[in-house]
Amino acid sequence: MSIRIALHHSTRYEYDRPVLLSPQSIRLRPAVHSRTPTTSYALRVEPTPHFINWQQDPQGNFLARVVFPERTRHFAVEVDLVAELTVVNPFDFFLEPNAESIPFSYAPALLRELAPFLALEPSGPAMQALVASIDRRETRSVDFLVALNHQLQQAIRYLIRLEPGVQSCEETLRKRSGSCRDSAWLLVQLLRHLGLAARFVSGYLIQLAPDLKPIDGPPGPTEDFTDLHAWAEVYLPGAGWVGLDPTSGLLAGEGHLPLACAPDPASAAPVSGAVERCEAEFSHTMTVTRIHEAPRVTKPYTDEDWRAIDQVGKAVDARLAAGDVRLTMGGEPTFVSIDDMDGEEWTVAADGPAKRRLARALIEKLGRRFTAGALLHLGQGKWYPGEPLPRWALTCYWRTDGEPLWREPSLQADLQRDYGHDAAAAQTFAETLAERLGLDKANVIPAFEDPLHLISEEQHLPVNLDPLALDLEQPAERQRLARLLARGATRPVGAVLPLQRAWWQTAPRWSSATWATRQVTSTSCPAIRRWVCVCRSSRSSGSPRPTSWRSSPGMPPGRDRPSPHSQGTSSGPAPAAPRGPPRRPCGGSGAGAQPRPTRSRGPRTGPRPRQRTTRSSPRRRARPSASSHAMAGCTSSCRRSCASRITWTSLPRSRTRRARARRRC
Repeated sequence: MSIRIALHHSTRYEYDRPVLLSPQSIRLRPAVHSRTPTTSYALRVEPTPHFINWQQDPQGNFLARVVFPERTRHFAVEVDLVAELTVVNPFDFFLEPNAESIPFSYAPALLRELAPFLALEPSGPAMQALVASIDRRETRSVDFLVALNHQLQQAIRYLIRLEPGVQSCEETLRKRSGSCRDSAWLLVQLLRHLGLAARFVSGYLIQLAPDLKPIDGPPGPTEDFTDLHAWAEVYLPGAGWVGLDPTSGLLAGEGHLPLACAPDPASAAPVSGAVERCEAEFSHTMTVTRIHEAPRVTKPYTDEDWRAIDQVGKAVDARLAAGDVRLTMGGEPTFVSIDDMDGEEWTVAADGPAKRRLARALIEKLGRRFTAGALLHLGQGKWYPGEPLPRWALTCYWRTDGEPLWREPSLQADLQRDYGHDAAAAQTFAETLAERLGLDKANVIPAFEDPLHLISEEQHLPVNLDPLALDLEQPAERQRLARLLARGATRPVGAVLPLQRAWWQTAPRWSSATWATRQVTSTSCPAIRRWVCVCRSSRSSGSPRPTSWRSSPGMPPGRDRPSPHSQGTSSGPAPAAPRGPPRRPCGGSGAGAQPRPTRSRGPRTGPRPRQRTTRSSPRRRARPSASSHAMAGCTSSCRRSCASRITWTSLPRSRTRRARARRRC
């Protein structure tokens, strides 16, 4: 994103009597190698009449040669230009292999072309002492130039000097002060003494006030500013001319707009020429104005823009509501710490010493900002391949009507505190929850680590490595394996209570069931996965299935609904008509059809009888029952998803055709 600016520069000379002007050379047009694009340029010269000819000098600079045929009492030059200030990386270049380190030598042909930029002026004791103090040992070229530029900026104090011309290097070193053109010429001569081709540059310096004050470093200008400026350029094979500004100690960037480059300062003067002897008054004005700014992070849209965007958004919402289009948004906000933004926990690592602490502080601030009484939920987030643990997901819930969901913030758990909860506490919590919901506590079953998974993990370790002696400071996967092997596979790690919300009822209730697993106790693989993953596993993976769902006491009669995944029938009479469109029980047709008893799914002793299943044609296709997607644990959104994923099958002719709903949630 760029900022479009308009620069105005006016220079005016008033004479005490009519004088004759010699041809004037004006170098106030941006050079061809400027990295800041100029979209508009205008030059106006007074007095009139005059003759103007545009040309290029031997260095390739744009030069306007103006001839005045008559005497005049004033001479004025005005420049107006529009430029696009886009961030420029001054280090965006590659060097030739032989120029990557200093000292280096130019190729013979290149050396002849650079001869004017290697010419030295007579040097005094101060200049010789400065050259002798420079470390000539081999070092990276870029590092050497950055250090040299910074050293000169620290040694020479900047001041505004109105006298014409440029100080000699000896005078600048003796006074330890000078204007921008004095420091630039000193750096040019210093680079040439070191065997590097350098040239003098005059141009515009454009500095804009920052949107935000920097955390460290100089604050920068308080308002937008522009002026004529001078700096140096050094020639590096592979990179070309690289700008160095000894006044600021920085490399030239997007704010440096070069006008003229020359081997010496006189050939780069903005205006040069002669005039008859007279008394003259000199004045000049320079202004810079922002004419267009793209919205950015540090300076977003204006209030007027926000109001216009809000009006468009409301119009879009009205059209969506009129068409009954409902939208949802996914994803989690991402942030990094401003104190350690390059740390592993903010770049590649899943967790770190400060990540969860700062995330908790942020979600609490957002909760207080959104509404009072928000509910914070800390749970499992994304699980990327190759990471042994899932990432955290911090969620904030609140009601749009302002009714609080959580009234005691002190009861929220602190992630940085170890409360000492273990599997026994999990068992107690699950049993208490079942009791509070009016369910049978016998449905609570302990959960253990999967021994097969532990054996597989241990088999991948080297034979000379003791897993119990692993350094717990090592990565999380080794820490987890060491802890699990030390604890063993016979100690429970949690508890499971199957729950289903009877969403189809007028007065919804919770129900539970007894899970049948491959052994007496339930297993998880591994325990670090949330048990909801086991609840949502498909049948084909061998996950436990509930034998029957039993509702909590006090449920109105006739409200239990059979689940297509259950092994037995639900308790109570046949289901009554739920809210919404009429539904028919699975496995029959007609309003009075009864639920079909499911077959026993005990262990088979022989081979499975082969059944041929073919896709029925549209003429033979059976109609789906409305209750065929009333699955255990389905929410309303899941129910819609299940309803859209019904798989049609046709059983053998000797049996009744029916539709099966395959759950894919």
